[in-house]
Amino acid sequence: MQLAVGTRKGLFRWSCDRDDAARWRIVARDFVGEPVTAFFAWPDARDWLVALRTGHFGVKMRSSTDGGATWREANAPAYGAKPRIPEGEDEDPHPWSVDQVWVLEGQDASVADRLWAGTIPGGLFRSDDRGATWALNESLWSNPDRRRWFGGGYDYPGVHSICVSPADPDDLVVGVSCGGVWRTRDGGATWTVGRGLRAEYLPPEQSADPITQDPHRLIRCRAAPDVLWMQHHNGIWRSRDGGSSWEEIHGATPSRFGFAVAVDPNDPDRAWFVPAKSDACRVPVDGRMSVSVTRDGGRSWSRLERGLAGEECYHLVYRHGLAVSGDGRCMAMGSTTGSLWTSSDGGENWTTRSTSLPPIYAVAFTG
Repeated sequence: MQLAVGTRKGLFRWSCDRDDAARWRIVARDFVGEPVTAFFAWPDARDWLVALRTGHFGVKMRSSTDGGATWREANAPAYGAKPRIPEGEDEDPHPWSVDQVWVLEGQDASVADRLWAGTIPGGLFRSDDRGATWALNESLWSNPDRRRWFGGGYDYPGVHSICVSPADPDDLVVGVSCGGVWRTRDGGATWTVGRGLRAEYLPPEQSADPITQDPHRLIRCRAAPDVLWMQHHNGIWRSRDGGSSWEEIHGATPSRFGFAVAVDPNDPDRAWFVPAKSDACRVPVDGRMSVSVTRDGGRSWSRLERGLAGEECYHLVYRHGLAVSGDGRCMAMGSTTGSLWTSSDGGENWTTRSTSLPPIYAVAFTG
């Protein structure tokens, strides 16, 4: 079993024997010193694509076809020239250049070469050749509602979640901060916006506007593709119709604010979240690191904290900082303060793997 950890200063790859999931060790360190904002490994973990945000030098992509033994430069998603705005029309408020690749998401074996990239400032890109070339999804980008999107934590909006249905590669749901939830059933030719969310940061008469919602993270259940879970800016939500509509889930303890979410690939009723105190105070509740889990679709909740920091901790887990393995047993979690934990029993017990990594952006099991 392998675990990839993308950080502000490199990509760290860990490994353990499947028969002894408690013994993890670092086996590779790539791009040390460079911010790794997204990565994707194909199922055999031989082919990789990694996104770097290099500041002055812009967004860079690196690919490998030998399991990360060697890397080469790859093409990065890019916008075309910004069109001239006709006289009398409003200027597009968002830049036409990629500031960050926030997420890379692949498909199933039937379309193994297809890859999606979500970026800041709100662009969705598709590749049909494993990242060799990219095309902007013009349908979503040209949607007039996109101009109402705004930044949630960053200066500009961003696509951070791409949930492809394992039953249909043309059915995908994307999450935008702050721009709501969008679904296509025809591979991106047309889009509809998800309904039922509410935003407490807006005036009451505007709170249900689907275009200005801030879904922090979306995740889809592999065994039940119509079921998606969401950590919203002000609550936990679930969809049972493929992301078209959403219901708020109440009762999560100790908080309903956070960023990360994971769902058991084999059980749509079992989902995990990492709570923080509030939007204004993004630290663990009571100084105790914990993970919230529901095993019955949100009817009841448990707080998992065995093996996690028990006092005076100030961790925050970003959107992609929580992962579960394909069998629903092993979990990994990484924090903004460089701590990494793993669990071999669905989060009931955690083991600290490191407290001195760079700030962690994303974790994922990769084979």
